[in-house]
Amino acid sequence: MTASKTSRAKNARSGAQARSGGAAKTAGGPRGRAAAGDGLDTRTAGTGPAVWVQLATFALALAGLGVSIYLTIAHFTESTLAGCSETKGLVNCTKVTTSAQSYAFGIPVAVLGLAFFLFAVAIMSPWAWRAARREIHLIRIASVVVGIGFVLYLLYAELFIIGSICLYCTSVHVITFLLFALTMFVAAVWGLKPGAAWPQRLTPRNRAGQRLARPSTS
Repeated sequence: MTASKTSRAKNARSGAQARSGGAAKTAGGPRGRAAAGDGLDTRTAGTGPAVWVQLATFALALAGLGVSIYLTIAHFTESTLAGCSETKGLVNCTKVTTSAQSYAFGIPVAVLGLAFFLFAVAIMSPWAWRAARREIHLIRIASVVVGIGFVLYLLYAELFIIGSICLYCTSVHVITFLLFALTMFVAAVWGLKPGAAWPQRLTPRNRAGQRLARPSTS
């Protein structure tokens, strides 16, 4: 009788362990397998794209805002841009900033650039990158598409109509292009999935090959 009770107890424990293991697999099943299949790090879920992307785009937007503020001040004060050649060569800031093409829709291009980068600072901030609303990510893509389109027009105007370039304007063009490239890169790799983690294969690694932990957003 004692042996029978012991056998039943062992069988009960084995059954409980099997059920517990099955429940654990069920609980983490589809979601866990999906995360593993997508190469996502569940520990960083909800943080948005990689931190380096968030910080890089935010820093670029701030740099663009700084240059745009300077160009706007120079436009309204009619002051000469510091360090920019005024010769008859390819680089001639005054010729560019005082040309007819320095206005678009009756608005100074410098003011349009200022408005764009004010918006870019907000939409490229880490808080916006981590936003749960998909519309915010769509608006970001739309804004950089409009921005790069306007940059292409300005480049055409400088090279083929004015015949000169402005170094400050060129720096704004480069910043806009980098914002466009990074935003498109994120859209291609991360998609428009608010709350999804960044793919592990793109997570920075240390020398030992281990993925570096990213700061918690909590």
